[in-house]
Amino acid sequence: KYYPPDFDPAKIPKLKLPKDRQYVVRLMAPFNMRCKTCGEYIYKGKKFNARKETVQNEVYLGLPIFRFYIKCTRCLAEITFKTDPENTDYTMEHGATRNFQAEKLLEEEEKRLQKEREEEELNNPMKVLENRTKDSKLEMEVLENLQELKELNQRQANVDFEAMLKQYQELEEEQRRKEQE
Repeated sequence: KYYPPDFDPAKIPKLKLPKDRQYVVRLMAPFNMRCKTCGEYIYKGKKFNARKETVQNEVYLGLPIFRFYIKCTRCLAEITFKTDPENTDYTMEHGATRNFQAEKLLEEEEKRLQKEREEEELNNPMKVLENRTKDSKLEMEVLENLQELKELNQRQANVDFEAMLKQYQELEEEQRRKEQE
């Protein structure tokens, strides 16, 4: 390219792009979902050409939150979901329902039980002692079971290779004798 001697790149006008500009990206569906309009199942890993935009006025610890727009494969209804960096996941916005996730529900239940236990322990010092003894008993049982399994494995794992070789040699010698006879 030719640049004239009086060329000044600072005089080139800057391209003014809006903050909420949408980009077209290729992505995979991050979870199993079902379209609300036609009932089509969209499985995790299905590839889509999606529109991506930065969500305005939503930031988590300095990380921008992105919204994605995809189309249902059957009815072309619009489905939107956005990133959820707090839980390292995605949240469904509208157009579809997220299919059942047993792991997520189990984690939430464990957190709830842990919170209840901590609140109970704050109010009642006897409960702290009871929980501690219960935990120590459980730990002792687990250690005993583990020790039993180790002993069982050692008993079963004791293989005397020398004895096996001798036995095999004796069998071979017997076969030779029979053949000679």
